[in-house]
Amino acid sequence: MKRNKKREFQSSELVKSFARIHGFEHKLIAFEIKDFLEDYLDESLFNEVRSVNIEDKCIMIRIDSPLLKHDFQMRKNFYLKKFQDKFGEDKFNDIRIL
Repeated sequence: MKRNKKREFQSSELVKSFARIHGFEHKLIAFEIKDFLEDYLDESLFNEVRSVNIEDKCIMIRIDSPLLKHDFQMRKNFYLKKFQDKFGEDKFNDIRIL
């Protein structure tokens, strides 16, 4: 059973235009990336992901588990390509796993 997303309001064009005007559009994209990871990862693995932020075209993913951190490092290009395909290649150029 698929549970409802907490951030369904993000799909609203009004929210997106408000974010663009006030300069926090990158935070909405970070929420969408975190939602993607929630769908993609097992629940126990997703619980190890502490935060997702975007700074200077770089996705910063903070992870508690050393094993999951290593897995993300190994598949960094895969995740970067996925995010670039979904949000546009000009939005991101790197991923940092912290």
